[in-house]
Amino acid sequence: MTQDKKIMLIEDNPDDVELTLRAFKKNNILNEIVVRSDGQAALDYFFGPDGMADGKKTNLPILILLDLKIPKIDGIDVLKQLRTDGRTKLIPVVILTSSREPADLLSCYNLGCNSYLRKPVDFTLFTEMVRELGFYWLMMNEVPQ
Repeated sequence: MTQDKKIMLIEDNPDDVELTLRAFKKNNILNEIVVRSDGQAALDYFFGPDGMADGKKTNLPILILLDLKIPKIDGIDVLKQLRTDGRTKLIPVVILTSSREPADLLSCYNLGCNSYLRKPVDFTLFTEMVRELGFYWLMMNEVPQ
């Protein structure tokens, strides 16, 4: 996979972070992974005083993997803020969650998520999902520059 394309993982569960990082490594996805464990830290990464979207930095992630049930600012509100700002509205956001709530699914698509994936409990299935996710979003998908 192309290593110069940064991925942001917004996930508060350390076990899920570790599983995701292991799945990326197992599938030879060697991209830099920026991890934020709560919604406020994720938004600060983009919009804080030293944020990536301040107009001075151009190394924004090519993909955001966003859990919904995160502290401080939940994933739906993070998605809403990312989609309402011109600097981040075109970055693909994949919801990676265990939520089975139809309202969450509908809200995320209404707010402009690019995909909604439920995390499999089985590590082998999770690894396969991450492989396919990486292949599609990092190798096949094209985003505006």
